[in-house]
Amino acid sequence: MVAAGATDSVRAWVVYPERRDKAPVIVVVHEIFGLTPWIRAVADQFAADGFVAIAPDLLTGKNVQEGPDGPVRESAVAAVRALDADEVQRRLDFVAKHAMALPAAQPRYGIVGFCWGGSASFAHAVHSPSLGASVVYYGSSPSTDRLGTVRAPVLGLYGENDARVNATVPPADSAMKALGKTFEHQFFTGAGHGFLRAQDGANGANLAAAKGAWPRTIEWFRKHLES
Repeated sequence: MVAAGATDSVRAWVVYPERRDKAPVIVVVHEIFGLTPWIRAVADQFAADGFVAIAPDLLTGKNVQEGPDGPVRESAVAAVRALDADEVQRRLDFVAKHAMALPAAQPRYGIVGFCWGGSASFAHAVHSPSLGASVVYYGSSPSTDRLGTVRAPVLGLYGENDARVNATVPPADSAMKALGKTFEHQFFTGAGHGFLRAQDGANGANLAAAKGAWPRTIEWFRKHLES
């Protein structure tokens, strides 16, 4: 449990890498389905790739039903849709601060999110001046009028067949360029929304997208957090 203010705390899954020196932190933001075993496995993979990974349960204290395989989907979706955006960002601040204070961690962090969490990870770049890097997996971009406060470089990874989310990318791209900020993005041919989790979907296109997106993610974080 991570303290998130005087009267709040957040449950989190923390995973450590095998390395001699201290590692940067990656905050892993879950999908609309909550802190599932899949999200914990994603955090495990970040640790295997050399980072201290922390995946907060942003539904902590929200009375979400738990099943044998994690949060009950319908309960989690309803709870995520009711979350306050400012509370989410405040909790992410505390989680990042906690992780960076761990003995194995460097005082540098990045954030990555998926679906709803992808939107939250881009929003965190708007919110946090101390963020080192952000990666957005198929999450909607913030409105262009909010992008002026972004300091961290942002990488967006999207499935080609995800029209709702993808419609938010060109305006953000234009605004980020006009502001002189870093926003790289890639659309993966034939892939759909949620391609990293649903790697057996879209007749192989989701798997191909996952194989392309993950190395870019690790390279992005190493470039901006390790150098």
